[in-house]
Amino acid sequence: MQTTYEKIDIAVPAALTGIARVFDSHGKKCYLVGGAVRDTFLGRPVSEYDVATDARPDDVMRMFPRTAPTGIDHGTVLVIEGGMEVEVTTFRADGKYTDGRHPDDIRFASSIEEDVSRRDFTVNALAFDLITRDFIDLFGGIQDLRRHVIRTVGDPHERFGEDGLRIMRAIRFASVLHFVIEEETFAAIGGALAVFSKVAAERIREELNRILESDDPFSGIELMRKSGILKLVLPELEEGYGVRQNRFHAYDVYYHNLNSCKAVPMGEPEQTRLIRLAAL
Repeated sequence: MQTTYEKIDIAVPAALTGIARVFDSHGKKCYLVGGAVRDTFLGRPVSEYDVATDARPDDVMRMFPRTAPTGIDHGTVLVIEGGMEVEVTTFRADGKYTDGRHPDDIRFASSIEEDVSRRDFTVNALAFDLITRDFIDLFGGIQDLRRHVIRTVGDPHERFGEDGLRIMRAIRFASVLHFVIEEETFAAIGGALAVFSKVAAERIREELNRILESDDPFSGIELMRKSGILKLVLPELEEGYGVRQNRFHAYDVYYHNLNSCKAVPMGEPEQTRLIRLAAL
């Protein structure tokens, strides 16, 4: 594993740069992390910004006049500054996962490298230094963004074995971003179905809803079928695969339903999702 620092400036809100300067004035590090880095790099709209820092939560609350301890047990403080609400989290390292969803314990880490190493996919494990404007990339995330590839950080069997929801997230990212799932990563899904079955239905529903609200629900549901998880999420839909219809139908029952879903035009997200569910 080799850290690369690449100078690729990206546009971030001025208020976010101002927050970073407050950290810098106190001798603390401040990095933009997570989906905001990925989506900004891709030119996609960003709805929320997450920051990682070596400052402890108490330090963060002293630095800024308006804060809220939204996830203090996990080192997260909401900073309200310059018209923005930014979740600021102290560098973290996760312990073992024994329930297939959450780490048994969390400890504060000493570096951004240790923090990003716990993340799920390479395209989500990038950090952008808001002061030096450097990308920090340990796992080839920038290359994967350019190649439009979803790949786990490290061994995919370990990543999916830790948290079963990552399976659904991989499929959702591939569907929404129009990426492909790297071959070894996709192959590892089949061996983690037992872990996936432990995930709360509400969390699976959230991921499925985002697939249905995307402009390509067809590919997302197909990935669910090919990976083996569709029979756990929507078994009645999967059972239509290969079931032929009469001569007036071009497709089997499964693809008939899937193409009906695909034909629903994009509109207001909730309405689109509900009509697509009805089509399925």
